[in-house]
Formats: sequence, C-alpha cells, structure tokens
Amino acid sequence: MFKKLMRYQFLFEELVKRDFKQKYKRTVLGMGWSLLSPLLMLLVMRVMLVGFFGRNTPHYTTFLFSGTLVFSFFSDATKSGMSSLRGNAGIFKMVTVPKYLFLLSKNVQTLINFLLTLVIYFLFAAFDGITFTWRVVCLVYPIFCLVLFNIGIGMVLSALFIFFRDTQYLYNVFVRLLTYLSAVFYNINGYSPLGQKLFLLNPIYLFIRYFRKIVIEATVPTIWFHLLMAADVVIALGMGCFMYKKYNTKFLYYV
Repeated sequence: MFKKLMRYQFLFEELVKRDFKQKYKRTVLGMGWSLLSPLLMLLVMRVMLVGFFGRNTPHYTTFLFSGTLVFSFFSDATKSGMSSLRGNAGIFKMVTVPKYLFLLSKNVQTLINFLLTLVIYFLFAAFDGITFTWRVVCLVYPIFCLVLFNIGIGMVLSALFIFFRDTQYLYNVFVRLLTYLSAVFYNINGYSPLGQKLFLLNPIYLFIRYFRKIVIEATVPTIWFHLLMAADVVIALGMGCFMYKKYNTKFLYYV
C-alpha cells in the first residue's frame, strides 16, 4: 500500500489540493471556517447545555469541547470519505489507480482541519484552568487510532454508497443517534457500573473518554483501554480493506 502511495504521490497531492479548493471555494474566510465552525458549535452547546449537564461536571467547557472535537473529526472524515469513490468515478473509470487514494485525500484534509482545531482546544483548556502535564503526549495514540478508524469506516461507507444510494441518508440518521450514545455533552457517572461499561462498546466514546482522562483528569487509561481501542481500529480497517478488495472490479459497473 505504501509503495503504491509513493508511486502515485503526485496524483495524491493533487487530490488533496483539489479537495481543499473545492471545500473553501468562494468563501470569504476560507480555512478560517475550519476553526470558526467548531467554536460556534461549542458556544451554542455550552450556553444551552451548561445548566442541564455542566453543574456537577468540573471544567465543563473543556469536557464539552473534548466531545465535540473528537466527534466532529469522526463525522467529517467519514461523511466526506463516503462520497470519495462516487465523486472520483470519472478518474478511475479512465485510469487504473488505487481507489483508496481518493479516500486518503479526504482524510488528509479533515486531519489538517482537526489539527488546527486541536490548537484552539488546548488554548480553551488553558483558559478553563487546566494544568497540562507530560501525559498530554499520550494523545498521539488516540489521534493515530482515530485516523485509522476513520479510514476503515470511510472505506466501508464509500463501498456501500456505490451500491446503495440510501447509505448517505441512513448514515446521517445514524450519526445523529451516535451523538447521544457517545456522551458528547453529558457525564455517564450517573449510570450504573454496567451501564458505564456498555458505553465502552462504542468506539467513539473510547476516543472521547481518552481525551478527557488525559486533559481533564491527567491520568493515562489502562492497558485494556488501549487494547480495546486498537481492536476497534483493526476491525474497522479489516472490514474496509475486505470490501475494497472484494468489490474492487465491481465498482466500475455501478458508478
């Protein structure tokens, strides 16, 4: 895979540039929207939810920002990845290129946006009274895992979208439901021990929880937490690679 990526490096770079230009075409702020959009969402959610969920949650602004930051990255990466094959059908129908290049270019774009927002996240955390420790370095692990997880889910969605046009509508409903199941804006401490363990079955909650434990609680999750996160990544990537390999030639007949 990496050898092919280097072989098609020029095409890959051009795809990333094109995606950036298309996303911010005819906008006044350009990439500034990548920073402004999550901040506006954070402001609205904090004003609306602080009275309901923030009363007994220390550093609720950082708590909420952790959830919206991770979930927005996942949502943006997978939604843009879902259309990566159909949106580039004109290219791979004429030229034989690895089809995952289109998905990777979308993920690079969303990753850059995420990293820019991450800087703002740390600034907000500092203003919220958070004291940073060396454990912040551990955030590299969940970010790396989340990137791979997004790629795996994006591969599955982009393959399904080729065959079933309803995928985009069903996934939008699923993402909205997943927002509430991922404890983006509320604390799960009020649930029973069994209920709290059930949340660990949600991969997105794992990433959000990791951020909160490192930044707010200044503690590193257990080794089992790391292994569970890695298992989710392996499953997502395995499913995505399987679908791309199995239906690689069939994609041409359905686009």
